[in-house]
Parts: sequence; structure tokens; C-alpha cells
Amino acid sequence: MIRVVLAQPRGFCAGVERAIEIVERALKKYGPPIYVRHEIVHNRHVVEDLRTRGAVFVDELDEIPAGAMTVFSAHGVAKRVEQLAAERGLPVIDATCPLVAKVHNEGRRYASQGREIVLVGHAGHAEVEGTIGQIPAKVHLVQTVDDVPTLEVADPNKLSYITQTTLSVDDTRGIIAALKARFPSIVGPDVRDICYATQNRQQAVRELAQVVDMILVVGSRNSSNSNRLREIGEELGKPAYLIDDAGALQAAWFEGISSVGVTAGASAPELLVQGVLDGLRQFGETEVSTLAGVAENVRFRFPAELADA
Repeated sequence: MIRVVLAQPRGFCAGVERAIEIVERALKKYGPPIYVRHEIVHNRHVVEDLRTRGAVFVDELDEIPAGAMTVFSAHGVAKRVEQLAAERGLPVIDATCPLVAKVHNEGRRYASQGREIVLVGHAGHAEVEGTIGQIPAKVHLVQTVDDVPTLEVADPNKLSYITQTTLSVDDTRGIIAALKARFPSIVGPDVRDICYATQNRQQAVRELAQVVDMILVVGSRNSSNSNRLREIGEELGKPAYLIDDAGALQAAWFEGISSVGVTAGASAPELLVQGVLDGLRQFGETEVSTLAGVAENVRFRFPAELADA
């Protein structure tokens, strides 16, 4: 018998639900094709599903035909991307998560005060590239505590920091502490900018690790928040695996294991979690329970042009 414990909360957050529904509503209102710059959210199954319904995912705006309905992904885009879309006359619906947009606004506010910005985040991530491109000031990217001693800034008294929304709360706290130790007058938002859903899912994995032998995280490799969940499980001494779906399960993982925790990143649909529960039955009879956890009821408004779709 394998005891299976589901994390609570897990899976879709409000920003991801909103972004996916924006594409669905746009397809319904305007008809396919709808062009989406970058993956709408970082999940292969979600992207493939929308592709079959008429969404076309592109890396750059020059791949979009003139006049075609365009959606910006939940991760946000740089100002130059917005300007290019305007120059090309593309009708744009912005699916940027409101919590990412909040970080953009904070960065611009600090820039207007004449401050340089330290952005705590992962190089190359779509959200980080969009955030840097939204701020009209010098932005220094810091990925780890080790990056802090080598920072070169114009004026230590005119410094601020902001964070990517999908980071590890613990790691970020350490980086912020290092920044404050080196630059005592730096200003910023503590770990508040790490989104509520990311924090809730990380806390649920910590609780899961107390009661199971192994942790499975359902999510895509390019999903930042899913990777953090796996890392937290591992840091707490439990074997932890990031899997796209039930097809990735391996028999060797289950040797000597009597209990398994299952969670999902913020861009992974519940359908995949249920598929993993089905897949676990090939390794023995299962008994499934769910941890008590935070009930999320956050909802974000839709862009005006889709409010009635």
C-alpha cells in the first residue's frame, strides 16, 4: 500500500487561470488564429491544448502578421515590445499577471526617485527580461547571495531592490539580508513581491515533507516556481522529482517508499495531477488524502475588451 498525500494548495494560481482564460476568450470573441508572444504560461500541456484550439505561439513580434490579434504572456514584456506592437499597429491584449505588473510599477517608482535597482531573479527568465525592460533606470540582476559582494553601484545611498514573483522565499530572504548588510540604506519590499500563490505552495511542500518519504512535483522544466518546489523538498531531505505528467514516473523511485507527496506548480493543471494519481497505481494499491492548507479565492479582473466574452 502506498500512502499518497496531496498538497493544498497546488496547481493553477489566479494569474495563470486569468492568462489561459484570456486566450480562450480571445479565441471565442475574435476567432483563431490568436498570436501569443512566448508561452502564455510555462506548461507544455497547457500550451499544446491552446495550440490545438487556434493559438499560435511566437518568440518575436515580427512573426505575427499585420493586424493579427496579439496576446502578451502572463510573465510580462519589456517596454520596447509594447512600443514595437504599437508601431506595427497590432491589436494587443495584455495577459501580464497583475502581481508581475505590480513589481513593474514599483521598479518605475524607484527609478523616478533617481535610484538604481537591484532585481533578485533568474537570468533569462521571461519575467525577469520583461521587468528589466520596463524600468527606465540601471538594473542589476542578482541571482544568489554570492552576487552581492561584487555589485558595483553608482551611489549606495540611492539603491532599491525588487524581486521576481516566483522565487524561493528562503533564498530571497537571504539575498535581501545580504543586500541590507552591504547597503544599509537600500529600500525594497521584503519578500512581499514573491506572489501569494508561490509562497502558499512552498509552505505546503514544507508541510508535505514532514509526513511523506518522497515528493513529486507536477510541472514543466521551464517553470520557475515548479523548480523551487522540487528544490525545497530536496533541501528538507526528501527525494523530490519534477515531472511533466504520469509518463515520467519511474519504478526505481518507489523502492523502499511507503508514502508519496504530490504537488503541482502554479502553471500545472489539476488534470495532470489526477493523471499522476492514476499512474501511481501501477506501483501498488494507493490510499489518497489531502493536507489541510490555505484555501485560495483570489480572482483578477479581465482586460476590458474581454470582460464580456
